[in-house]
Amino acid sequence: MKSPKQKTAKRILVTGGTGKLGKACVQDLLAHGYDVFVVDVVAPEKGIPHIIADLSDFGQTLDALSSVSFDIHAGVGPQAFDAIVHLAAFPTPRQYPDAHLFQNNLMGTYNVFEAGRRLGIHNIIWASSETTLGEPFDGAEPYAPVDEDYPLRAKSAYALAKVLMEDMARQFVLQTPDMKLIGLRFSNVMEPQDYAKFAAYDDDPEERKWNMWAYIDARDGSQAIRKAIEWEATGMHPFIIANADTVMSKSSTELMKNFLPQVEVRKELGEHETLLSIEKARRVLGYEPEFSWRNKKSWQA
Repeated sequence: MKSPKQKTAKRILVTGGTGKLGKACVQDLLAHGYDVFVVDVVAPEKGIPHIIADLSDFGQTLDALSSVSFDIHAGVGPQAFDAIVHLAAFPTPRQYPDAHLFQNNLMGTYNVFEAGRRLGIHNIIWASSETTLGEPFDGAEPYAPVDEDYPLRAKSAYALAKVLMEDMARQFVLQTPDMKLIGLRFSNVMEPQDYAKFAAYDDDPEERKWNMWAYIDARDGSQAIRKAIEWEATGMHPFIIANADTVMSKSSTELMKNFLPQVEVRKELGEHETLLSIEKARRVLGYEPEFSWRNKKSWQA
């Protein structure tokens, strides 16, 4: 639901601002004139206002979201944050024991949603995941390219937490109708230094079949975050965020035919078109990937 009254955000709190995507997000927001405050378990680069906090603890979360630089304010009023970008989490399945990872990621997100709601910070963008769509893909998928109408299927504790975050967000906007909660289902995040290994993927396409050969350049992920912040809306909205192409030299049609032949392909595919559809993000947010591993200029940080 569109809301013409919602202002463009200027002061942004970023959780997980020292992570792979978080660092790129912070730099992108600063480059576009936003004031940024980071909440993480480690300090960001020198000069960026921040607080070190454990977001799995609600008291620490509420305190952190009430902070500006090294001062404290009431959380609402002229110094309040305009938006929250919540990226802090254990980033991959089986990085930690399942129950610990699940509890950390789900409770951290609940705490951010609830603290934001209480403090009147109702524009929240958070990192959902491509894993909600049923990864690893194995040929039992209903169709491709995957889109936001796809049935959510959690095959790991990590993915289950992400699915439940989306369900939780839908309940939050029922309680507080003027909230905007956007779950960005990021693909596998890559930095420029990662591109040197892409050529080797052609030796064994099975290695990257697990996510239909998709990826997201951290800089394009940051673009999606910024455009989600700026989009004037209320309610809960999921978006798949991937790059426009795959990680492979082989064509997308060839990949589907040879490695996922049981899956219905519902459209004529471009030569290297992503199989995680970004059409909704393009149409609604104005998202358009600017970086590709196929362009050597993208290899430069």
